[in-house]
Amino acid sequence: MRKFLAFAATMLAVSLLAGCSQPLGSGVDSLTTSSASEEFSANDVMFAQMMIPHHQQAIDMSEMAPSRAQSPAVLELAVEILNEQGPEISQMNRWLEKAGANSHMGHDAQDMGMGSMLSDQEMLELEASTGAEFDKKFLTGMIAHHEGAIQMAQMILDSENPEAKSLAEAIVESQTNQIAQMKAMLADLG
Repeated sequence: MRKFLAFAATMLAVSLLAGCSQPLGSGVDSLTTSSASEEFSANDVMFAQMMIPHHQQAIDMSEMAPSRAQSPAVLELAVEILNEQGPEISQMNRWLEKAGANSHMGHDAQDMGMGSMLSDQEMLELEASTGAEFDKKFLTGMIAHHEGAIQMAQMILDSENPEAKSLAEAIVESQTNQIAQMKAMLADLG
């Protein structure tokens, strides 16, 4: 809850500073599109800046699976996460380029309480584990990770930009399904 409140406070502060109701660009590399729905709002940009490192950590976790996972289902899920989130990072980087925005907010994602990211210590523990222990740590960590991503994506479900809205919907749907799958896998592991 503390991480979520910190995340919400950060979102509010940045929204107020950025003027959420205006598309990004007033005075900063204005977008040249004519339709407001084609522009990325300050919320869209902030979402991308926060989701990129969040997705990157999911990729880092998933890249550990081939050498550590015992369960073929965990390995298959890790590949699915890599195949989904890598292209989504590229897509969000393109948004930021179009918006003339930095690819990061200048803060460490974990310090901002962003979407249930694993701490450095938890990442080290995951990396040091193998077999059933890895599978349990991976699934437990990824469930919390996905829950955080869903919370972040819900914040731009009403975006006027069709690409941002579509990505948010895809993240919510995919990661909700994967959470159900991971919970079932954890139950099977006992």
